[in-house]
Amino acid sequence: MKTTELTVTRVGNSRGVRLPAEVLRRYRVGETLIMEQRPDEIVLRPKRTRQQKLNWADTYQQMAQTEEDWSDWESLPEGLTAVAGEAGK
Repeated sequence: MKTTELTVTRVGNSRGVRLPAEVLRRYRVGETLIMEQRPDEIVLRPKRTRQQKLNWADTYQQMAQTEEDWSDWESLPEGLTAVAGEAGK
């Protein structure tokens, strides 16, 4: 874990710290941070926005674009000649 010393500066009637641009990019910090006060530390983390869940069609399109090889999933394991409930395949 990397430790960085930050200087506390005056911001109006409050105090603040500047976070390095590299840290902001790495943790995808947008406009808002969540501050959690613990007994012996202060934790800052980016506020995550909920991503809209994909429907089946969008999920299929994204999977198809990855060009992954799924052929291993189409064959039966060694010693198995049929799958129960899938007659005629």
